[in-house]
Amino acid sequence: MASEQQAVDDVFGSTVERREDSSLLTGEAEFTDDKLPDAAHVSIVRSQYAHARIENIDLSEAEAQDGVIAAFTGEDIESSGIPNNIPTAWMLPGLVTPQYRIMATDKVRHTGDAVAAVVAEDRYKAHQAANLVDVEYERLESVTEPTEAVGAEPTVHEEAEDNVAFDFELGDSDAVDQAFAEADNVASVELEQPKIIPNAVEPRAAAASYNPGSDELTLWMTSQNPHIHRMLLSTATLGHPEHKLQVIAPEVGGGFGKKIYHYPDEAITAWCAKQLGRDVKWQAARSEDYATGSHGRDHVTEAEIAVDDDGTIRGLRAETHAGLGAHLLQFATATPSYLYATILSGEYEIPAIHCRVVGAFTNTAPVDAYRGAGRAEGIYVTERILDVAASELGMDPTELRRKNLIDPDDFPYASPVGVHYDSGEYERAMDRALELIDYEAQRERQKRLREEEDRYLGIGVANFVESAGLSPSKAAGELGSVVGGWEAGVVRFHPSGKVTVYCGTSDQGQGHRTTLAQVAAQELGVPLDDVEVIEGDTDEVPQGMGTYGSRSAPVGGAAVSTSAEKVIEKARSIAAHQLEADEEDVEFEDGEFHIAGAPDRSMSIQTIAHEAYISHDIPDEMEPGLEATSYYDPENFTFPFGTHIALVEVEPETGEVEIERYVAVDDCGEQINPMIVEGQIHGGIAQGIGAALLESGEYDDEGNLVTGSMNDYALPRANDLPEYETDSTVTPSPHNPLGVKGVGESATIGATPTVVNAVVDALEPFGIDHLDMPLTNETIWSAVREKEGDT
Repeated sequence: MASEQQAVDDVFGSTVERREDSSLLTGEAEFTDDKLPDAAHVSIVRSQYAHARIENIDLSEAEAQDGVIAAFTGEDIESSGIPNNIPTAWMLPGLVTPQYRIMATDKVRHTGDAVAAVVAEDRYKAHQAANLVDVEYERLESVTEPTEAVGAEPTVHEEAEDNVAFDFELGDSDAVDQAFAEADNVASVELEQPKIIPNAVEPRAAAASYNPGSDELTLWMTSQNPHIHRMLLSTATLGHPEHKLQVIAPEVGGGFGKKIYHYPDEAITAWCAKQLGRDVKWQAARSEDYATGSHGRDHVTEAEIAVDDDGTIRGLRAETHAGLGAHLLQFATATPSYLYATILSGEYEIPAIHCRVVGAFTNTAPVDAYRGAGRAEGIYVTERILDVAASELGMDPTELRRKNLIDPDDFPYASPVGVHYDSGEYERAMDRALELIDYEAQRERQKRLREEEDRYLGIGVANFVESAGLSPSKAAGELGSVVGGWEAGVVRFHPSGKVTVYCGTSDQGQGHRTTLAQVAAQELGVPLDDVEVIEGDTDEVPQGMGTYGSRSAPVGGAAVSTSAEKVIEKARSIAAHQLEADEEDVEFEDGEFHIAGAPDRSMSIQTIAHEAYISHDIPDEMEPGLEATSYYDPENFTFPFGTHIALVEVEPETGEVEIERYVAVDDCGEQINPMIVEGQIHGGIAQGIGAALLESGEYDDEGNLVTGSMNDYALPRANDLPEYETDSTVTPSPHNPLGVKGVGESATIGATPTVVNAVVDALEPFGIDHLDMPLTNETIWSAVREKEGDT
């Protein structure tokens, strides 16, 4: 492994050891629950019913317990005069946005809705007392599936007629109708993408400290975007002055989208701290986090593709019902469904696409962004229907894909569903993946095993492209966002020549303290060990939009790079002044300024930093110091892409699936740190495999979460995963100065359809052309028995 002491000229693009890992591996890292060790604890009383009116809440027995400090209901919060609303940050046209109070006062809408809170001296006393809160309910009928929710009574929210939160269409329906009328063939598929429950190492948590004298409130929390949490807590929920509210994200043990959102729990914790004038903390149990944190996916789709006999795709249409859960969260539960519709073109030139998406409120936990949000759902639909179409045409699925790939000369490419791809060489990545798996030889092996040994090998191929670098403020504004899409970066030299970088992104394990340091060190030409990166603290970092949508490198890294360029230009002026030369004659390379043609007359940028702070000999009217701030707002998303291939063997007598090989070729543009890129791909594949084979958040008819713990919710384990074979191509993005595209979500997007395609391919001899996820042993066994006529 390469040392962190890298030569200045090769730090960008090098495999540098993660500087984050030492404290994590030794147990020295501090998480939210490590903060305020002497704080009181709040236990939140939650509804055991999915849908019910609150008739009465009796706190008396809980309040009488030893160690109990206070107990509160939603009426107490409502009467305190705070805004008391969990807002929706991104608005689609016509989106219905019922008020989401931080504690229910009239009705509960899913199991886990907060109805009361008990604060006690320790967490055990708080939990014991919370169990004594007596709540009387009038139970109502509940609905948990998006298709069944539309038109169901009683509605989840009175404001949402027929439980419909939004109903939008994207694309040209007339052009699609014409394409289908003219095509030789139409293939169709009905598919479901079940709820996924995100599982981070650390469940959600919050710790609040309030100083009544100064009116300063500090909140430590598991956050992917501390500045947005601060803004929403201030303006929409607590009404606390933003400049007196500090939000800090310490170590965050994974996020996967779940920790983007402003939930009621951190607001309840902070409100209790203010009411009581003492430190208060809350830590979710795993089962509590399952029931109340956001879930992902939950799409039901009917899709059709129009294709000619030679494999030319003419059109695609889809109608999707998206389950939103009971409440809209901060990121806007509608947004993943919108991103879903915009990515249906995948890597292919599809002249006409039309998509309708109906978002339905259900009596379940909120459904929002999960790794690959929207893009994963869209690519799954496209890659599954391509396999179905190839089967009906009698074409090899790779040939159908190859015939319709967007040509490299056509970039930037405008898809018929409103996005503009930046750059891509899709066939190159696909060819590399086919080469690594030895595709033709595997097809021959598959045929031989079926004929000679009665063994069922499956080969699954999926291409993907995703919209990453979630950013442009203009695009966010078009979707009604109340937040921008830019990112902030500060680069500050100290008089000693050391550098501190401040960035508005927020790490949950991605390795920002390493990669952003690599960006700054490369730009400034200073040793990597001389650069420190600070994130996740609203008092330290001026502003920021956070980490989600694979935006940290393309947007945050670009902000840091832009600030470094500004610092270099100021340093160039000082160098020219002290070297008595014109600025245009001063060149900068590897951390040194020198006069063109006279390399012996030079000054290092770290020396200039010292001079900038002494300020005895700097240009007239120049301010002392050497630092710069940038708010980088790119013109567009970035569009990573790739090809994944899985080789699986299915045992039809048991339904067991063994993943024999897994090849992933990804293109995320320029790579800041190849080791970190590979780590992101490994983790993403694991989550994609989990979705394909194991994971499903299930509710019963009464709205109870029956997969409410790790005893019931199947996560992939080490023995479920193969050794990955990874490779990459590099197609730089023109939309940021680093040429990076982002890689945090790509592998999850690619892996799920890859594995499903492989399993269905293995089952082709049984006449099975589609199965809905998760493809558990029982699902496969039952499908085979049905096809064979067994009962």
